Amino acid sequence: MSLITGILEQLINGLRTGSIYALIAIGYTMVYGIAKMINFAHGDIIMVGAYSLYVFTAILELPAAAAVILTVAVCAALGIVVERIAYKPLRNAPSLAVLITAIGVSYFLQNTALLIFKATPIPFGSIINISGIRLGNINISGVTLVTFVATAVMMVGLTLFVNKTRAGSAMRAVSEDRGAASLMGINVNKTISMTFAIGSALAAVAGILYICQYQSLQPTLGALPGIKAFVAAVLGGIGNIPGAMLGGLLLGIIESLSRAYISTQLADAIVYGVLVIVLLVRPSGLLGKQKTEKV
Repeated sequence: MSLITGILEQLINGLRTGSIYALIAIGYTMVYGIAKMINFAHGDIIMVGAYSLYVFTAILELPAAAAVILTVAVCAALGIVVERIAYKPLRNAPSLAVLITAIGVSYFLQNTALLIFKATPIPFGSIINISGIRLGNINISGVTLVTFVATAVMMVGLTLFVNKTRAGSAMRAVSEDRGAASLMGINVNKTISMTFAIGSALAAVAGILYICQYQSLQPTLGALPGIKAFVAAVLGGIGNIPGAMLGGLLLGIIESLSRAYISTQLADAIVYGVLVIVLLVRPSGLLGKQKTEKV
């Protein structure tokens, strides 16, 4: 295998993983941009999505399409429940209280999965059974193709929703000024709940793609991709949807190239090092808006 072919294959692998990070990161960035909260339990929605898909396909033996739709619906509903019960009472609370609550929600979800499904990893066959393609010397798997297409469709759909619909306009208004949006007749509570639902639905899709790629279930499977997706959101500019997309893709590419050509053990350290460098140069992230404080 030539060096160029190897690099191209790692770029494709990085884009595949980065697409999953991007879908998760958008959930982080939407919640922060509108509710001004960091939902650190967001990574566990991925785990709930993966187990939901397992239940619908392996236990209930539903068709793959129906299982995917139900999985997305379960995670969207869970996002609304978590927002109503855990985060709504804390909208004006100190950041530490929000962080403690998020950790508590995360542990609750993980331990609930542990009680139901136990700690032993469960093997899970991918529901994506389409054939891959070959471009020259490069093989692109079916899972990779579906990941690219699903991510592109989600990004285009979300962009159109936010910019072209009335609900999207409400989300942008709440993001700019919650008080003014309320005075204009926008239902702030409903808008924030909708944001949690959309973010959780994207996390469900990410969980489906993730489990189809790695094919093993355990209660902590959402922890690491959740952390890396948060890093991606900060890298791109927390609160900025295109920034979350860019941050996720860059993170996946950096991670893939680092593992292949530098060190598997140092790959995560390199990713976090890049984040530190970017934040030193641009504290608001790559696409984040610089805010000037007036004294």
